[in-house]
Amino acid sequence: MHARTFSDARHFATAALVGVLVGILGGLFHAAIDTVSHWPSWLADHTRGWLHITLSALITMSITVLCVFVVRRAAPEAAGSGVQEIEGAMEGLRVIRWQRILPVKFFTGILSIGSGLVLGREGPTIHIGASVSAWVSGRAELAEHEHKGLLAAGAAAGLACAFNAPVAALLFVGEEMKRQFPFSFRNYMAVAIACVLATVVAGLVTGASPGPDLRLSLPDAPISAVLLPIFVVLGLLLGFLGFALNKGLLLASSVSTFCHTRLPYAFPAAVGLAVGILLVVFPAAVTGGETLIKQFSLATPTLGLLLALVAVRFFTTTASYATGVPGGIFAPILSLAMCVGLAFGTLADHLLPFTGVDPVVFGVAAMGGLFAASVHAPTVGIILIAELTGTYALLLPLMITCTSAYITAKWLGGKPIYEELLERILKPGARR
Repeated sequence: MHARTFSDARHFATAALVGVLVGILGGLFHAAIDTVSHWPSWLADHTRGWLHITLSALITMSITVLCVFVVRRAAPEAAGSGVQEIEGAMEGLRVIRWQRILPVKFFTGILSIGSGLVLGREGPTIHIGASVSAWVSGRAELAEHEHKGLLAAGAAAGLACAFNAPVAALLFVGEEMKRQFPFSFRNYMAVAIACVLATVVAGLVTGASPGPDLRLSLPDAPISAVLLPIFVVLGLLLGFLGFALNKGLLLASSVSTFCHTRLPYAFPAAVGLAVGILLVVFPAAVTGGETLIKQFSLATPTLGLLLALVAVRFFTTTASYATGVPGGIFAPILSLAMCVGLAFGTLADHLLPFTGVDPVVFGVAAMGGLFAASVHAPTVGIILIAELTGTYALLLPLMITCTSAYITAKWLGGKPIYEELLERILKPGARR
């Protein structure tokens, strides 16, 4: 009995160490991205006209090509979000070489996300977290099932500190990694410990106050049960969009690979050039989109602008990810969904003016719905959006939207995006 208690305590202490280390690295990572991301504002203050556009395009293009070069030469598995690499490692199909992943993912992730590409910071922090776990696990000489459990704990800790959402991160392991995660009380508690400590420590590093990262203010008036079927329609729409987004990500990656065999670095150079131009002429169409969500929740744009953003951000999201630089898709998914939800809500208000529902409500529900349709993790989508925005009063519309979006995507034959990405890199002849 005492031996088992000591073993549990040792395992929990190891998870606590992982949580603290991930919180420190995750906090530094996010602070560095915030600092680097200010360069477009600085450039706008010092240049004008065509010089401004040209320099912006050249800067983003140069950063993109540099990051792709470093990743391909030093750590090809550091490309993209890294979630598929972690799941592959937990299945024994991939190896987390933390010695090269940590520095490459950390520094090129800061540059690529800060450059203006449509990427999220959560993917790299998840991969960084798992890499920290791989290092600690190797030093602690853990058993295989404990090693896998600690990899999941590090990954979840990375997600927790990325979005200040420890509960959603805990559920992410149970829902997204259910095939790979060795379920047991001690492993699940280890994940919880790592998530909590990573969130707290990251907040101390960045100086962020506890609470939702993207707190949104919405009317307190409850939504009538008569209006809830509208969220089913929204979910159906998001199911189709999520299915299309996953196919778009895979297609763009295939195009990138094809281009690389003919003219190396042409694809990332072209994407970087386009994103750099958009940073000046249409800034809402690029970057991860966290700021966009906050802005649009305060002042809803016109329907025409929202539809244009949906179209453009769909392509900038898929193209940015396909360049092969480190970066996640969670934040781009959420910002794209916010535009879809606001457009849907604006249209619903025109067609059904008696509803009186704030379009932002549909935007919040859409964020969860598109996440569920793409990642195939509806429970995580519900809790993640509630934690991220603080809109717990919208749990029922969120549940309806996420469930209908998930069912629709499954009915269309869609698979979880990370499962599809893992299958792609495991194919014979794959570049990574």
